[in-house]
Amino acid sequence: MKPLKQDAHTLAAAEEPPGQSVDQLYRRHGAWLARALRHRFGAAVSDIAEDLVQETYLRLAPETIAAAIRRPRALLMRIASNLAFDHLRRRIVDARALARFAAEPPPGAHQSAGPLAALELRDIILSLPEPLRDVFVLSRFGGLTYEEIAHHFGLSVKTVEWRMSRALALCAEGLRGERA
Repeated sequence: MKPLKQDAHTLAAAEEPPGQSVDQLYRRHGAWLARALRHRFGAAVSDIAEDLVQETYLRLAPETIAAAIRRPRALLMRIASNLAFDHLRRRIVDARALARFAAEPPPGAHQSAGPLAALELRDIILSLPEPLRDVFVLSRFGGLTYEEIAHHFGLSVKTVEWRMSRALALCAEGLRGERA
């Protein structure tokens, strides 16, 4: 097995025999692509490398041009790298939105329940599990619809609805617990 750096340098020169299906490409290059993504992006995508590989092949499959691909590793790495960059950009946007939310109480909260209640609510929201918190913050403070949130995270609308209802239930429990 050649080291990863040699594979990266020989990508352009390595030509594959024509007539491969997407399934054959996956079987032949899937493990390599996951390793290459982990090597290129490190810890930033190591937890989702397999998901990125799957998404890469999903993007490639509708094209049904697998038989005409002369340098599959170069194409696969380009698609996977673009997906990884998109994922990292989304993480940055989400982190910025969460930081803005954590820095100030929700709009109007100080008028209805007082500043202490707004701080309690902020702490409760920040203590939510990340998937629930992300959906809650984007819906309530980002103004996104469930459909937009589903598209943003690559989820179904039903999953977004479930996460939002769960987040609201946990917030209600937290508020009851804070005041008891």
